[in-house]
Amino acid sequence: MILAIVFLPLLAAAIAGLGNKALGFVPTKVVTTGALFVSCALSWPIFIGFLSGSSVASVTPVLTWIVSGDMTVDWALRVDALTAVMLVVITSVSALVHLYSWGYMSEDPDQPRFFAYLSLFTFAMLMLVTADSLVQMFFGWEGVGLASYLLIGFWFRKPSASAAAIKAFVVNRVGDLGFMLGIFGTFLVFGTVSIPEILNAAPGMAGSTIGFLGHRFDTMTVLCLLLFVGAMGKSAQLGLHTWLPDAMEGPTPVSALIHAATMVTAGVFMVCRLSPMFEVAPVALDVVRIVGAATCLFAATCGLVQTDIKRVIAYSTCSQLGYMFFAAGVGAYGAAMFHLFTHAFFKALLFLGAGSVIHAMHHEQDMRFYGGLRKEIPLTFWAMMMGTLAITGVGLPAVFGNPLGIGFAGFHSKDAIIEASWAAGQPGVWFVGVLVALLTSFYSWRLMFLTFWGAPRWAASEHIQHALHDAHGHGAHDGHGHGNDGHHADESHGNPAQAEDAGDAPSTHGPAQRDLPVGTGGYHPHESPIPMLVPLGILSVGAVAAGFAFHSYFIEPESGEHFWRGALAFREHLMHAMHEVPVAIKLSATIAMLLGLLTAWYAYIRNTAFPVAMAEQFRVLYGFLLRKWYFDELYHLIFVRPAFAIGRLLWHRGDEQTIDRFGPNGSAWLVQFGARGAAKLQSGYLYSYAFVMLIGLTAAVTWAIAG
Repeated sequence: MILAIVFLPLLAAAIAGLGNKALGFVPTKVVTTGALFVSCALSWPIFIGFLSGSSVASVTPVLTWIVSGDMTVDWALRVDALTAVMLVVITSVSALVHLYSWGYMSEDPDQPRFFAYLSLFTFAMLMLVTADSLVQMFFGWEGVGLASYLLIGFWFRKPSASAAAIKAFVVNRVGDLGFMLGIFGTFLVFGTVSIPEILNAAPGMAGSTIGFLGHRFDTMTVLCLLLFVGAMGKSAQLGLHTWLPDAMEGPTPVSALIHAATMVTAGVFMVCRLSPMFEVAPVALDVVRIVGAATCLFAATCGLVQTDIKRVIAYSTCSQLGYMFFAAGVGAYGAAMFHLFTHAFFKALLFLGAGSVIHAMHHEQDMRFYGGLRKEIPLTFWAMMMGTLAITGVGLPAVFGNPLGIGFAGFHSKDAIIEASWAAGQPGVWFVGVLVALLTSFYSWRLMFLTFWGAPRWAASEHIQHALHDAHGHGAHDGHGHGNDGHHADESHGNPAQAEDAGDAPSTHGPAQRDLPVGTGGYHPHESPIPMLVPLGILSVGAVAAGFAFHSYFIEPESGEHFWRGALAFREHLMHAMHEVPVAIKLSATIAMLLGLLTAWYAYIRNTAFPVAMAEQFRVLYGFLLRKWYFDELYHLIFVRPAFAIGRLLWHRGDEQTIDRFGPNGSAWLVQFGARGAAKLQSGYLYSYAFVMLIGLTAAVTWAIAG
């Protein structure tokens, strides 16, 4: 069963990729989507088996992969409770993304290549989560990096897409360097790359030291920090996060797959998988906690001012990943995985819902050109409402005689993280978690109010005008396709959010619409086709029920210990303490959520001039957040410009003026110079040749006499 789950997506990717257009669009989609639904159908019984206690951890050998000296690496597929959670997350979301892409990519001429990349991405992630060794995990780790490069840059004729793909690849290589050093160091210390053997031996390394960079450090701290650098790259933590917002250049289904179930969750999974190592390295856990909390706050503040609907959700992903990491940093690994599990459903729902809105609005992504859409696309509206209720954590806490908290998915998982941070004695992290809950509620409801409420503001959209232009027969291009031609491949073409990033902000300095024309401009949005709506409906169920249905297995002390069964480090005492925090702590996240909702309602429904006034009054802060804390500009100054300067120096001074000048060009000049000199001797006169022969003879006699 596990062999079929893992290798069916690879087989489908090979068939779609090799068959390409010769196989046909429909057969390609049937093969790839069918393979993912089969993998999904096989994954859920494994997960349910671990929930019920009928399944046990197992290892399925595939082949002996590497034998080199003392290192032996077997390719084997490990299935335990942690793997089972990831299997259902990956296959479920990926299968629905495949189905959704039937509608979203219906007009793209390169559909076979797209579906092949999606299936390859899924296979690489499945290889990562079933790895029984660090080397095998690294294989899947690099596989998702490659697949993300291919998918983000799918519309490779669009310069911004190619640049975003390269950026994601390069930034992840920085993190992967740390991950590789961590693997090398782990093998050096433990003499093996087998994950079970490493985890069993990790407690015995407590207190030992290792030489690194000319000094002695705690062994497990060094190894865990190096491994965590890899997690920072894959999961877009502060410092290595800059690739994630730009990943929006790929098609929307790609965004949903990367942000919800695959690449960005790899770092969280790795930390939880290696949690027994981190338990022996408290300093490393401190770093994980601090970086996670900082990322959580940073991304939430950036999400407050974004106007591109996909970028708001992208920064939301970055922020939610911060929640997961600081949960792991306080020792609540079960809560971290629980939030990963619920987040996959509501974040995929929000991204695919955003794609449905973009599809309805002729690929307009700027929320300032939306408004009044809840009556035009009601199914998409209610799906995104479910996702928003989930991510903001709407629910009734278990206080004041209410024995059981009831709420949407995010209510159970995010509130558990906030409570665990207080129970672990980290009030600073708890405060950040509550503050980010408020910010999350604000920017999530801001997205909903700007998109679905208020008067239509479609008339000002360049994309809408283009659609009307085509509809009246003035253009031959079908605007509803998702091809890679000049207009429609660029989902952000003409987008004021992109203009703001380039320093050319429109007249509306704030996120309100005071200066934008009000009206529909004669355009009529349309609901998405059935293949796009079905995944929204299924994911809505997950956003509503995933938290309530599964929270006891992930975080309850007794049932959680029974469910995980050693798959990760489960601090039962912390789970007990988490449920015994004061009532004020239990209510804090709900109060923050309500404050964020009320503030967004006032700013975008009650008094729409308020956001503009605040942006004007706090222009410096607004610009700081709009520029994403100037990380891109800082990195451009510190890394990109010097790299280009060194490249130009090596090109002009090194290559052209040194290597070429004294190498091939110099040799050619020397030959040419010699040829011109020799040509002068070839006069054709006999006396000239006799004179040369006489000089030669004289020189030879002189040399013989002198010798």
